[in-house]
Amino acid sequence: PAMRVIIRKSDYDRLCLHALQQLPDEACGLVAGRDGEDARIIEKVYLLTNIDHSSEHFSIDPREQLSAVREMRKEGLAPLGNWHSHPETPSRPSREDIRLANDSGATYLILSLEKKDEPVLNAFHIEGEDAENRIVRKEELIITEG
Repeated sequence: PAMRVIIRKSDYDRLCLHALQQLPDEACGLVAGRDGEDARIIEKVYLLTNIDHSSEHFSIDPREQLSAVREMRKEGLAPLGNWHSHPETPSRPSREDIRLANDSGATYLILSLEKKDEPVLNAFHIEGEDAENRIVRKEELIITEG
């Protein structure tokens, strides 16, 4: 069954703003929170540095990633996955995104800035041992007030 992913509007707005500020590069970061019975609840978003400085791919700064994960643990949050932006393309995983998606427990959020004034955020679950034949499932994304 597809997992529902819940994110607050304020966190969604932060992602959009950060991603627009990083143009023409892809922006990236991590998401943390908890798994409820029927939904994955994002309680914190981390805006991290794309050390590739590229419009087509991203690598999260490893030191920032480590310190974000430490902070999550301290706050009792679970690492739920990551997010990145697609400056020019739709909100779906690219072939490279799928190839690099090695954590089948993660939620992958992709923010499309194809239309700058209408950002589109989608959540995906990507699984499979074989990088060339992974299964990509779109998850239901719910943006709540607050």
